[in-house]
Amino acid sequence: MERGAEDGPQASQNDGERIDPYGFERRDDFEPYKEMMNEYVAVLNRRSKRWSKLLQDKPNVEKNLTVKRYVRKGVPNEHRAKIWMAASGAQEHLESKPGYYQSLLEMEHDAKLRETIHTDMHRTFPDNILFKSRAEEGLQKALYNVLLAYGHHNQTVGYCQGMNFIAGYLMIITKDEEKSFWLMDALLGRILPDYYSPDMLGLKTDQEVLGELVKTKAPAVGQLMAQYPGIWTLVVSRWFICLYIDILPIETVLRVWDCLFYEGSKVLFRVALTLVLRHQVEILRARSLPDVCECFKQITCGAFTLDCHAFMQKIFTEPGSLSMATIDKLREKCRQQILEEESQRR
Repeated sequence: MERGAEDGPQASQNDGERIDPYGFERRDDFEPYKEMMNEYVAVLNRRSKRWSKLLQDKPNVEKNLTVKRYVRKGVPNEHRAKIWMAASGAQEHLESKPGYYQSLLEMEHDAKLRETIHTDMHRTFPDNILFKSRAEEGLQKALYNVLLAYGHHNQTVGYCQGMNFIAGYLMIITKDEEKSFWLMDALLGRILPDYYSPDMLGLKTDQEVLGELVKTKAPAVGQLMAQYPGIWTLVVSRWFICLYIDILPIETVLRVWDCLFYEGSKVLFRVALTLVLRHQVEILRARSLPDVCECFKQITCGAFTLDCHAFMQKIFTEPGSLSMATIDKLREKCRQQILEEESQRR
């Protein structure tokens, strides 16, 4: 059905099982997903040929306008691991520290860390056949290893909920523990500022940055949200901390991640702003806090987010210009506000 699926998980396409190429059971939206994929397959085939030619001519992935344009139009599954590794700097780190990942697995492990990760294993994608512990070549053990190694590698972060889903997606795509580990390192250590540190200051900051951007780009929604202090934490913390996993359909998440690894964290804001701008009318109908929360759940579902190709085109047009300089400036302002508020509470 999907080009690249042969390189992806060998999931059955039997209608009775309703399983997508990544191993997820799709009980509720299998038919619309199939329809979308039937059209999307032509896009995937075109992109695949172009990527193959590009990588044949230049096997070492360079960052330039052509590659950026290609990434925005989607990386075929068979090239994803390579492009993510190159674009994020993970490949460079892997090559500069041969044997490092293995040494983390062989060291004496912290009992509390082991137990915390183990507790989350059965909660990681229970609807995915690849993560069922009884699966012959299940990814559970590999996922456990990646999280354990990362917990020792970055002891400030250790392990926190949300990281299991990110490592799980990385394993589905790379099918390689060491690559998944170094991609985790790129995401948590460099691309996402302080999302997973104990005080989660980076995550809190970026939620407020989104609020500031909404005030500028969708003032009426900004006004509505301002009535509810702390609202952005309620409605978008899962969007950011899970990098849209289980929020948007998997094909869409992977397309967002293509750009996230290449362009950095501002892509997360483009996605959030596009969802808000596209659904302003629905959001403005909300009359209470529960209404707003419910609305933000609904705006991530349906045809708009399922059609990943059209959705990705929108995230680079609808929010208008959004520079890293603007985001950095807002981050500085929001971080200071949060720190001041927290020091007053002490």
